[in-house]
Amino acid sequence: MMEKLQHKAIFVGAAIGWFAVILQFVLMMQNRVESLTETTIRFFSFFTILTNCLVALYFSVLWYQKPRSLVSRFEKPGFLTATTLYITVVGTVYQLVLRWIWESTGMQRVIDELLHSVIPIYVIVFWMAYENKKAVSWKAIPSWLLYPLFYLVYILFRGHLSGFYPYPFVNVNALGLEKVLVNSGTLVLVFMVLAVAFVGLGKLLAKVKKPNNTTPDF
Repeated sequence: MMEKLQHKAIFVGAAIGWFAVILQFVLMMQNRVESLTETTIRFFSFFTILTNCLVALYFSVLWYQKPRSLVSRFEKPGFLTATTLYITVVGTVYQLVLRWIWESTGMQRVIDELLHSVIPIYVIVFWMAYENKKAVSWKAIPSWLLYPLFYLVYILFRGHLSGFYPYPFVNVNALGLEKVLVNSGTLVLVFMVLAVAFVGLGKLLAKVKKPNNTTPDF
């Protein structure tokens, strides 16, 4: 039976996640300059939005415990680590690259902080507390990279067709294809390094938690 504290943490994660994503959608619609369809497509073209939706869905399924197929997949060791990896990149890129590009105000600033700061930190803390770190396999890392790789292919392809690129560092029109490919390769490297760091840190924390366990973790 799920511990009460963990159950409450899952509920809070789902509530914060959906609140931030839904309100961001409302704000984007209120300030749209394109059609409803195009604005919706652009909304779901942001890695921040897609990843925060994944986080909110993860917590929601664990809280509701249905459908069982997703529950079993989400509870499998490594899924939480992958999700934490993605949302950590969201927060890291925002803090190091995007925060200084524009200055949001009012409710938009609140939502920006939730999506890029509060939720990433919350998920990292949840991962530290509840992931079965010892059972997470190094072999899972390549599969974790498929999501960001497919995302990069999608936004570059759609950007070529529509002229819209969700982030300035992948804007082919402004930077040129060569520079964008370099930036994309750097991002993939960041994902790889952080993935290795999360698995390694997780195994280290598992050993510290059970110092008398002599069973190999690798």
